[in-house]
Amino acid sequence: MNDDMDDAESRLARIERLLESGERELVPAWRRATRGEPRWTVTAVILTAVALQLTLPHRLILLHPFWAMPALELFLLAGLVAANPRRVEPRTRWLRWLGLVLICVISLTNGWSAVRLVADLVNGTGGDQAVPLLLTGGVIWVTNVIVFALWYWEWDRGGPMARVQGQHQFADFLFVQMQSPQFAPPDWEPAFLDYLYLSFTNATAFSPTDVMPMSRWSKMLMMLQSTVSLVTVVLVVARAVNILK
Repeated sequence: MNDDMDDAESRLARIERLLESGERELVPAWRRATRGEPRWTVTAVILTAVALQLTLPHRLILLHPFWAMPALELFLLAGLVAANPRRVEPRTRWLRWLGLVLICVISLTNGWSAVRLVADLVNGTGGDQAVPLLLTGGVIWVTNVIVFALWYWEWDRGGPMARVQGQHQFADFLFVQMQSPQFAPPDWEPAFLDYLYLSFTNATAFSPTDVMPMSRWSKMLMMLQSTVSLVTVVLVVARAVNILK
């Protein structure tokens, strides 16, 4: 009798494993609950943005002393890392708000620097040396790429913590792996580096490349990034060329 029960339990366990594996094959990873992505990638990129801000001329800084805003960003980042040191996973609701505040601070700081730089260039007071001007414009441009990558990452399908739980089935950004899953690993889902690539290509091509925006907010955000990138590049390069002449 005990042997029959053991056999029945083992068969039931095998059936459950087969059903689970079949479900995993039918439902892609980006549509189901999974583990959170590693924290270190987004942390390293945010630290890069903070370091870049410290290299800008003081006239372009939003708040003085010049280290005030980077110090605030590091403080907010430390809170996120302390709460989720290894992976970006849902713990408490305030973690998402803390991440949004951090992105807002970085965006505001870099946006102010970009506006001040554009105003200086339009007024002809952006400096009389081409190399420092190009370096300053490059710093703002790279930081802008990071800023929009953070926004794409934070808002696509409700953000990284919502994506972990598989709460939103409709994608705001359509990646190639979603359209052609046969060419991607079975456990593939978008991570921060995918959104960083999306932001970089949008800033350089001024249009979508292989990642298509699906929702209206994603289209508007990509349009805003392309506009900022185009204005910054055109004005900085034009001023630098004029100085060299």
